[in-house]
Amino acid sequence: LAVHIQTSRALMVISLLLGFFGIIVSVVGMKCTKVGEDDPVTKSRIAVAGGVLFVLSGLCTLAAVSLYATQVTYEFFRESTVPINARYEFGSALFIGWGAASLTVLGGSLLCCSCPAKERRGQQYYRQSQPSTAREYV
Repeated sequence: LAVHIQTSRALMVISLLLGFFGIIVSVVGMKCTKVGEDDPVTKSRIAVAGGVLFVLSGLCTLAAVSLYATQVTYEFFRESTVPINARYEFGSALFIGWGAASLTVLGGSLLCCSCPAKERRGQQYYRQSQPSTAREYV
């Protein structure tokens, strides 16, 4: 096969592996799971690591799909002896690939935003209940 097809294939395999490990790391980093550490700061850092893996996966997908689309465009506009009806066109798979890459990058960036701020680190979010009718005014 051509070099751009082999490169796109390798980038997509890398993207699949990064996405698979991103899913595993993100599930471990979710606050609702009891896997791993009990510390919420550590859990959120694990979730951020999963988000980084998702962003990298989306970027690999975007690079692979865009590389293939660039080659299709180059072949289309190149002066050649290939008849006009035998030239390549953008297929629906390219648009699905761009959509999947953008959604993966968006989801990974949302996971990266779950990192706690430095001033909130270690705070416990307990709500103290005070009945409003039990207050006495002196």
